[in-house]
Amino acid sequence: MSAISLPKLPAIASSPVAVEVSSGLIERPKTLSPWLFYDEAGSRLFEEITELPEYYVTRTERQILAQHADEIVAAAAGGRDLSIIELGAGTATKTGLLLNAAVGLQGSVTYYPIDVSKTALEEARTRLEEELPEVTVEPIVADYTEGMRQNGASHAGRRLVLYIGSSIGNFSPADAIEVLRGVRAQLLPGDCLLLGTDMVKDVNLLLAAYDDAAGVTAKFNMNILVRINRELNANFNPKLFRHRARWNEEHSRIEMHLESLLAQRVALRALDMEVRFGLGETIHTENSYKFTDQRVTILLTRAGFKLRRQWSDPKKWFTVYLAAAN
Repeated sequence: MSAISLPKLPAIASSPVAVEVSSGLIERPKTLSPWLFYDEAGSRLFEEITELPEYYVTRTERQILAQHADEIVAAAAGGRDLSIIELGAGTATKTGLLLNAAVGLQGSVTYYPIDVSKTALEEARTRLEEELPEVTVEPIVADYTEGMRQNGASHAGRRLVLYIGSSIGNFSPADAIEVLRGVRAQLLPGDCLLLGTDMVKDVNLLLAAYDDAAGVTAKFNMNILVRINRELNANFNPKLFRHRARWNEEHSRIEMHLESLLAQRVALRALDMEVRFGLGETIHTENSYKFTDQRVTILLTRAGFKLRRQWSDPKKWFTVYLAAAN
């Protein structure tokens, strides 16, 4: 029997963006993955968010790293030379604190920032090589999993993987375990993970951090529609949606949504697809889970790590955990 030849979809229809959008917008409720935020414009907007007065996350974690960088690096190295890998590095604004500590400990260090944004990585490399010439920066343009595989060559010393900024909070508990298991699979026993997590706190404080007065987070959320328009020839009108931040007590997470202000139809021409929205219907674009010590310990243990040390700010708003691969 001869094979039946099926028509090929245009290449754009099988791109990661197309696959995510076409599947997410037919779900009930509609969803889009937060990795879609991070095109060039989205990455710039996120850097703005980290400097907002309401967004305590970055400055609180930076304070912890500034105070404890020497302890963290020494504990991770365990007397051996250390290389540092960062997942979702962006422009690596906080990482210099740890790299400087590594230079102080061992004279030089190789740093592998992994991110999907080539622009952000180039900015990080230019700045770090100027500020810390003892650091060799080897950027890897990839997602976490692929980036870790590219860094999978054997190393004479120890590796410290940075997963900071509470990025792990974007994943459901089950998915977070799988992400960390994927990291663990690329490490040798004794290699370490530095995990930064945002802790459970006052709900009003949390909501303000994801719905700032200047509207930067709203622009960041809306940019996902701008990206879809550009890459999939869609006709979303961002003015017909609004940014919503909600606290989900049951799941201990902040949710970000884009809410339709009227009943409308949107065409995604590159996918030959039309999506209908009812008044008040939302696209769920991000979760940001908030943690307790117990939840983090369970997460690390199930992923194949053993907790070694932890550091928090005085208010216990944020915690950084150092865990070793079993």
